[in-house]
Amino acid sequence: MPDPLRPVIGAVGLAIGFGLYALASRLAEPWQSLSVGGFIALLGVAALLYARGERWIQGLGAALILYGLLRAFLLR
Repeated sequence: MPDPLRPVIGAVGLAIGFGLYALASRLAEPWQSLSVGGFIALLGVAALLYARGERWIQGLGAALILYGLLRAFLLR
C-alpha cells in the first residue's frame, strides 16, 4: 500500500530546498559556495541513510556527497 504522505513530504522538501538555495545565493563568496556545497553533501547523506540496501540510491548519495564537497571547496 503506498504511503499517502510521501508526495506531500516530497513537495515540502522541494520547497525547503529551493528556499535554502535562494537564501544561500544571497551570501558573499566563499560562504555561498560552501553553503550550497554543504546542502548538496547533506542531501547525499540523507540519500545514503534512506537507501536501505538499494544500490542505485547509495550510488546517488555517494555522487551527491562527492559533488557537494567538490562544489564547496574546488568548483567556484
